[in-house]
Amino acid sequence: MKKDLHPKNYRFVVFKDMSNGTSFLSRSSAGSRETVKWEDGNEYPLIKLEISNTSHPFFTGKNMLVDTAGRIDKFKKRYEKKTK
Repeated sequence: MKKDLHPKNYRFVVFKDMSNGTSFLSRSSAGSRETVKWEDGNEYPLIKLEISNTSHPFFTGKNMLVDTAGRIDKFKKRYEKKTK
């Protein structure tokens, strides 16, 4: 195994799922410019996620579709004319 392969600057970071608003605290070396106050009163770097285990259909068992950019509506409008 290679030496000094993994980063050494792990710290506590808050990850926030933007699709349903849930947050969790974990350790990471990912960088962030934003911070947030956590339940324990301390401020931690904030990393925003589009999807996490709390909103992903595989983990929730629900067939929920996250469409943040309206791509499905654009597709339906574009091909609606051809089906008529």
